[in-house]
Amino acid sequence: MPASLLPTRARSTGSSPFSARRSRAFTALALLAATATACGYGSKAADTSHEAKAQGKKLSADTVRIGYFPNLTHATALVGDEKGFFQKELGGTKASYAQFNAGPSEIEALNSGSIDIGWIGPSPAINGYTASNSKSLKIIGGSASGGVKLVVNPAKIKSLKDIKGKKIATPQLGNTQDVAFLNWIAEQGWKVDAQSGKGDVSVVRTDNKITPDAYRSGSVDGAWVPEPTASKLVSEGAKVLLDESTLWPQKKFVITNVIVSQKFLAAHPDVVEAVLRGSVKSNAFISQHPDEAKQAANAKLKELSGKALPADQIDPAWQSIRFTDDPLASTLNAEADHAVKAGLLKKPDLKGIYDLAPLNKVLKAEGKPPVSAAGLGAQ
Repeated sequence: MPASLLPTRARSTGSSPFSARRSRAFTALALLAATATACGYGSKAADTSHEAKAQGKKLSADTVRIGYFPNLTHATALVGDEKGFFQKELGGTKASYAQFNAGPSEIEALNSGSIDIGWIGPSPAINGYTASNSKSLKIIGGSASGGVKLVVNPAKIKSLKDIKGKKIATPQLGNTQDVAFLNWIAEQGWKVDAQSGKGDVSVVRTDNKITPDAYRSGSVDGAWVPEPTASKLVSEGAKVLLDESTLWPQKKFVITNVIVSQKFLAAHPDVVEAVLRGSVKSNAFISQHPDEAKQAANAKLKELSGKALPADQIDPAWQSIRFTDDPLASTLNAEADHAVKAGLLKKPDLKGIYDLAPLNKVLKAEGKPPVSAAGLGAQ
């Protein structure tokens, strides 16, 4: 699922925006999370390579290593991998793929050179950028918006005001959904200690793999979670009480972006453009052929996890996610501000986190309008 604001061990001289005490605590949490599977948080999954063969003229690199999460908010990558859109654009340059269960592990892989380009949530992108003193990565495109819901036990919670005094799960301390829920709690005038999760609402950090079990057992009364976990809970009898998209202007907020190693971007701009062309074509395919795209994403999920999502889970989950080339830069800044207000992050300097020139070049060639970096573009 969309990953966290947990610190990454960026291989640079940059310091983390967190205190040493908080970093140690967060590192321990990351280690505990390493047992999670594809819908939770944990270590890097086994590398996989698409069966499509590199054919045609080779670009400036022999291979480009692409990372993503095996979940629906990364469906641009799932579909692009499954349908071979990336490989087609890359020609004789081979696309290889690695799947991750957590933002921190994907940032580690990017920093170490194990991957070159990745699909990832906003929080780890922010943290990876700031922890490296702005030297590790750039956000080069959008991928998805939405797909996050507050789902609850209808026998215990009838309305939003009933959340007070209840136990609500989020995927991980400081992750994108955790920050969003803490911000929502504060807007209700309620108090919760961000670190412990204790207060007017009990925020129970529970990785998405086991959240359905926690719900069934009564350990939690609901959850603020991304898809498909939200729809899995609904299939267990939970009720959607709030869709996070309703809290944002035009119901849009970033949930997945495309990032690239700055070193790889400088050395292989032609390869980066090719991957972005594949991303744009994947999103166009999703828009034009939603049912076929959904089937392709589910086929890739089955290949990676051994089990496809049933219709009562994938159908509502798919409908709640909007796939977009636009990185929705203004909402990234807002999400960072929410983390700062929650006390989970020092005020970051995000100037230069975006380099949208390659994407806008691709969009222009496709006859599409450019997208904005909202003042956070390449310096």
